[in-house]
Amino acid sequence: MSALSLAVRDSSTMLRRNLLHARRYPSLTLNLLLTPVMLLLLFVYIFGDAMSTGLGSGADRSDYIAYIVPGILMMTIGGTVVGTAVSVSNDMTEGIIARFRTMAIHRGSVLIGHVVGSVVQCLMSVVLVGAVGVAIGFRSTDATVLEWLAAFGLLALFALALTWIAVGMGLISPNPEAASNNALPMVLLPLLSSAFVPLDSMPGWFQPIAEYQPFTPAIETLRGLLLGTEIGNSWWIALAWCVGLAILGYRWSAAKFNSTSIH
Repeated sequence: MSALSLAVRDSSTMLRRNLLHARRYPSLTLNLLLTPVMLLLLFVYIFGDAMSTGLGSGADRSDYIAYIVPGILMMTIGGTVVGTAVSVSNDMTEGIIARFRTMAIHRGSVLIGHVVGSVVQCLMSVVLVGAVGVAIGFRSTDATVLEWLAAFGLLALFALALTWIAVGMGLISPNPEAASNNALPMVLLPLLSSAFVPLDSMPGWFQPIAEYQPFTPAIETLRGLLLGTEIGNSWWIALAWCVGLAILGYRWSAAKFNSTSIH
């Protein structure tokens, strides 16, 4: 069997293992999924009328639903990958990696299984949260098939980038609780972006912080694809963040995993 065939076979096995773990222990995934759903319902039905005033005169709750759903979808990804950091930390602290080292499996298949499994879970979570958004009134009637595909591609690429960062956080954490805390910024960063209010409604000193962090350009690009709003230079900034974080996370994770495996 060639090295490539071995890597694909072992990575597929590790992917099935991680998906089975998610199915057998759904409480963590459920908790992470409920957070964006609850925030969506909270901001729409409790704060929707007040928050819609930031969108301009004449805006109402339905306008705010259209505005907030893309941000919540990106926030869902940030929350879901926290589970990846916890899962990786579990593997590193419970001794299963030591067992894998004694087996004739591809070295990188463990991490690849975590990454691909996390991206699949992220996209499933996005679909479920999107379904809730549609149920409460979100519509994207002007988006073409190509724009929908581009939006899905952006979500997948963003999930891949954050997953590699989460894997690195899991590898450096001494226990799952620390891994959850280390990955917390991926849940908090969307709160400091344009997910809930436009940038121009924020204090002037804070706008550059919110504008150039990873979530805001991705959210604005997703809004442009689904709602036809102006994208500007957000698309290439979002892609740059995705590619940069993916490369950084991959190199960090691979280096940490390889250095740990020699002990």
